[in-house]
This record gives sequence, structure tokens and C-alpha cells, in this order.
Amino acid sequence: MSWIFIMIFAALMAGFVQGVTGFGSGIVMMIFLPSLLPINQSAGVQTMTMLVANVMVVWRYRKYLKWQRLVLPLIIYLMTAFSSLYLGKSLASGHLKMLLGILLIILTVYYFFMHLRSIEIKTIPIYVMILFSVISGFFNGLFGIGGPLMALYFLTISDSKENYLASIQTFFLVDTLLMTSLRFANGILTLNSLKFVLVGIVGAVIGTILANRLVSHLNIKLMTVFIYGFIGVSGVYYLISAI
Repeated sequence: MSWIFIMIFAALMAGFVQGVTGFGSGIVMMIFLPSLLPINQSAGVQTMTMLVANVMVVWRYRKYLKWQRLVLPLIIYLMTAFSSLYLGKSLASGHLKMLLGILLIILTVYYFFMHLRSIEIKTIPIYVMILFSVISGFFNGLFGIGGPLMALYFLTISDSKENYLASIQTFFLVDTLLMTSLRFANGILTLNSLKFVLVGIVGAVIGTILANRLVSHLNIKLMTVFIYGFIGVSGVYYLISAI
């Protein structure tokens, strides 16, 4: 029965972080789920667990969505994620986690430096967007973690916190639907996986409701600092866990 409490707690924390920052549920849940399930199955379970919470946020901010900003990065992201899903069995996950940790730490230091120097990034070149989409899709296919870089991208191009949340949550809703279907088709997820998902949904919904009550009181600068800090902490965690 202990797995029930682990799932509810992990999903509640994930729902709260996702509701406030627009990403991070995968990072939070992948701290806990590998103790219950194989890592590739954990990735599938955590994405399905957040589906209802994901839909709640998309619906809440639907009128702020600008679809044209999603199409190209989403196509690149999904193509890479589909490819990396099949590479998971042959690649050393420890090395990949170490690389991801280093990358996130470097990005955090860079963006905090830009923030402290009051240097605002108003646009992201298309080649940087492509790089972000490829890297995020690659790690999403392997671990179900594709949020941090895409969060930075949508945060930069968004004109409000509502537009940011609408963009990134819709992005990951489409990703969840397609990647979950692929994982079921390849036998990574089975009907037995659904018991973990159904329990986790309870925690995810509670966490999302709490976040929705808080996010209206936050300003975009505070959200930015919180996101950068969370990315850095995530990078340190993955780096340490891979050593």
C-alpha cells in the first residue's frame, strides 16, 4: 500500500509545480517513480498522471493561446521524441542524465546573469528554437522530461504569464497524447500501469487546484526567477544522481 502514498505525494507536488511554472511535473515525479517502476515505464506513467491536471490548465487559459507559436517547435520536438523513444534501451541513462544536469546548470547560470544585469531577451533565433526543441524532445522520449528548455523558450516569447501557461501547457498536452499512444503501442505501458495513473491523478488535481489559486497573485518577474531556480536545482539533482 505504500506505493499509493508515494504516488499521491509525488503527483501532488508535481501538479503544484506544473501549475505555477508551466513545467516540471516530469522532473518532480521522476524523483519518486523509478523506485516503483522501470525508468521507461515511469516516464509513461508520469505523463499520463498529469493529463487531467494538464487539461485543467489548458482550459483555464485557452483564450490566451496563440497556436502559430506552437506548430514548428512542436513538430521538431515530437519527431525527435519519437526517435529517442526507440533508443532508450541501448543508451547509458547515467551519462545522459549527467549531460542533462550540466546543461540545465549552465542555462540557469546564464539566464540568472542576464536577469541580474537587467538584460532582457526579447527574441530567440530560430536555430536556438530548433536546438531547444531537439534536446527537449530527445530527453522526453527517454525520460519523459522535456520541460525546462521549452519553458525558457515560451517564457521568452510570451507577452503575459497567461499566454506562457496556455502555450506550454497546450504544447505538453499534445505531446502527452501522442507519446502515450506510442508507449502503449510499443508495450512500454500496459493496462497494469493504469492503477498508478489513477491514484496519481488524485494528487495531481489537488496540486493543480492549489497552484491555480496562487498563480494569479504572482508577477511574471517572480515566475521567471522561480523557473530559473527550479531549472538549476533540477540540474544539480540529475548531475548528482548520475555520479
